[in-house]
Amino acid sequence: MRSPWLATPALAVCLALSACGSGQGAGEDPLTEMGATPVTTPTDPEPTAADPESSALAAPTTPGSTPASVPTRTPKEPAGPSKPPPVGAATLTGTVQAGVESGCLLLDGYLLVGGPPAVLTPGASVLVTGKIQPDLVTICQQGIPFLVETASRQG
Repeated sequence: MRSPWLATPALAVCLALSACGSGQGAGEDPLTEMGATPVTTPTDPEPTAADPESSALAAPTTPGSTPASVPTRTPKEPAGPSKPPPVGAATLTGTVQAGVESGCLLLDGYLLVGGPPAVLTPGASVLVTGKIQPDLVTICQQGIPFLVETASRQG
């Protein structure tokens, strides 16, 4: 007696789930019913006149002739330094700028660490000597750390 009562709801659930999983309710793509536009990408795009590189690639050649030279693209240089700055003694001159974090001072892309606070103030024109320390961890979130050994005002 219990078997028919359990089998009937289980069968109804299976049928409902299989109808939902098919994705084809009324014969139309469900994405277009919701207002989305289907996107297709051609497997072999044709060159256009606006794309000179692809036109050169598709230039026809006749038997016995040499194909036209294909221009190559030069990769763009990434922004910023391409290699880390040298570690060691250095001298920097310029105007001190305030960093984004409180108490952080910058000079020409370097984070000034240490030094006399009376000399190193935002807006001051200074000459500093010290060492570049790119592996130093700071809270300033900007600039390459520069350990200040001496600092003096300029002009």
